[in-house]
Amino acid sequence: MMETLTFENLVKEKFNSLSAGQKKVAEYLLQNLEEAVFSTAFQIGRKVDVSETTVIRLSYALGLGGFSDMQEKIKRQLLSNNQQPPNFNNSANSNDKNDKNAPFSKVIENEINILRSMLQQLNMKDLWKAVDTLINADRILIVGFRASYAAAHWFSYTLSTLREGVSLCPSTDEFHEKFCDLTEQSAVLLISFPRYTKESLHIAKCTKKQGVQLISVTDRMLSPVGRISDITLTTEENAESGSNSISSIISLLDLVITGINAKDKARIQSRQKKLEELYSGYEVFIE
Repeated sequence: MMETLTFENLVKEKFNSLSAGQKKVAEYLLQNLEEAVFSTAFQIGRKVDVSETTVIRLSYALGLGGFSDMQEKIKRQLLSNNQQPPNFNNSANSNDKNDKNAPFSKVIENEINILRSMLQQLNMKDLWKAVDTLINADRILIVGFRASYAAAHWFSYTLSTLREGVSLCPSTDEFHEKFCDLTEQSAVLLISFPRYTKESLHIAKCTKKQGVQLISVTDRMLSPVGRISDITLTTEENAESGSNSISSIISLLDLVITGINAKDKARIQSRQKKLEELYSGYEVFIE
């Protein structure tokens, strides 16, 4: 019954049972569907002047599996209204060569092109295979060094909110101790982008030698770790700014998170409810 309801109807059905803060969020979302699709829970909370936690709790109050499920519901609402997400193709005006914003516009346009290219070239079979591997693994070790560490940390944290048994390897000094806990049913997700580190290749070889499933997130199939991985997911880097950008890497990892959210809803909902109870009990977040 609930699955057939649009986001708007779902809010109407549950509105009287919502808290005052949740009602503010719900009203804002209904008035700003397009913006909600591209916003984080924190950004929405800031717009409505409530906490990020209140935005997340709204999704549970509506009977959904979490914030990402609520965004998916909003996307379907847009489709039912025959609306499309905003088009950013012409968002940057670079006609004026003297425009002081031109360097920033160029980087953003390049990022958009990278994401379009990733969508067109991404092997969906491998993406879903990676999703299934991470759902079924008994333990998962996330690895990324130097410029890749930020993406590894983000993915480790986000994945740990969805399932148990996720750990991050912060340095090569701790790898072997963490790796020792893995089994043949475990998985290592290794993020490696130029300049490739010897440590990353060492870990990839060790993982393969021990019979643990290896997923690599890298810039090309034939990168040092990509060529020996069981599953290789690739995206380009944005070199326009003169330094490596992780935005396309995070976007690719977010696709993996989206796939897990879609296929493992029951476990995710159970875990996130437990987390919210802990967050509330120990006042982790500002209400």
